[in-house]
Amino acid sequence: MNLSIKVIATATLALLLNYSANQAFALPQKINHPVTVAKSQPLKDTLIVPGERVGPITRKTTKQDLVKLFGVSRLVDKTISGAEGIGSFAATQLNLNQGRSLLVVWSDNTRTKPLDVRNLGSAWKTREGIGVGTPLRELRRKLGDFKLYGLAWDYGGTILLNSSKLSRYQGKLILRVDTAPNASEKFPNDYQLVSGDGTFSSSNPHWKPLGISLTEIIVVLNPSE
Repeated sequence: MNLSIKVIATATLALLLNYSANQAFALPQKINHPVTVAKSQPLKDTLIVPGERVGPITRKTTKQDLVKLFGVSRLVDKTISGAEGIGSFAATQLNLNQGRSLLVVWSDNTRTKPLDVRNLGSAWKTREGIGVGTPLRELRRKLGDFKLYGLAWDYGGTILLNSSKLSRYQGKLILRVDTAPNASEKFPNDYQLVSGDGTFSSSNPHWKPLGISLTEIIVVLNPSE
């Protein structure tokens, strides 16, 4: 199959994130859904253990397990597109209150083996205290001076964990940052100077006025072979 230059670049990035060229990688999507509030079976475990679990959701969790854990009314099945619109992935949205919602992406349509968990709400945190909304200054305290991809492309803002103190999470955790709303209009020069598919240091001064914070977490549970 003939691939465009952009697709090849995307595949190369997937390699850098510890996915082989033949492994599946669904492009992160921002999906907002109405929250279904239920009073029974409150979720108290909101710990992220990269490569192992997201709260009670583990590498062996199935769709039926989710039904038993949370109830069918909180689940919404859907299909999401892969990177560059190539391929599709079965997924199940879990709607919970208080920042606990998430999306489980499955290895196939049987929904019996999770590839990853993403679209995590702000309640979910790693042992290091990293979660959606963590500002860049705090990320630098926890990860050291790391490298990340520039803004405004398919994998913009992706942190290269192998350049950080959390290199042990490489291939198990994907972290992406973004700017505060309207930052590109307010600070166009700074925005342009940290945009594109190159890599930038987290200490680059042009990040500072943009209000950078963590906006996307993907916890890889079963990398596709």
